Amino acid sequence: MRPTQSEPKKDPDQDSSQGLLPKPKKFPTSKFKPRPWKRRRRPSKSKRRRPSPIKPGDIIDYRNISLIGRFISQQGKILPRRVKRVTLKQQRDLTLAIKQARILSSLPYHATDKLFEIKRELTARKKRTKGFRKRNKK
Repeated sequence: MRPTQSEPKKDPDQDSSQGLLPKPKKFPTSKFKPRPWKRRRRPSKSKRRRPSPIKPGDIIDYRNISLIGRFISQQGKILPRRVKRVTLKQQRDLTLAIKQARILSSLPYHATDKLFEIKRELTARKKRTKGFRKRNKK
């Protein structure tokens, strides 16, 4: 129902039982104001840039088993992105290539001796550099 000109508009802040007096406003009990947060500067550490496991010339394909074999765990599972530090597009291509190689039985679905042989060949090809310390063998 619309208020007519003869009826005054009621204010929600006014209490009708006490006449037209406004309600008392509530004030916060605490006198303390919160301090603005101060940002602490941490000393910046130089991040060591790791080389990408997939070089620009490498082709991600189901036939390139030496490349695909690096991204499979010992149990035969596809390793996640955060472990091998590959981009999202590379991970998608690797997943498709691994699945295609499994279908064509170039790669096993489960861990077998064939997978370990592939891993051994890969590690044999890489030249291992000696660490900073030389150990004396007795």
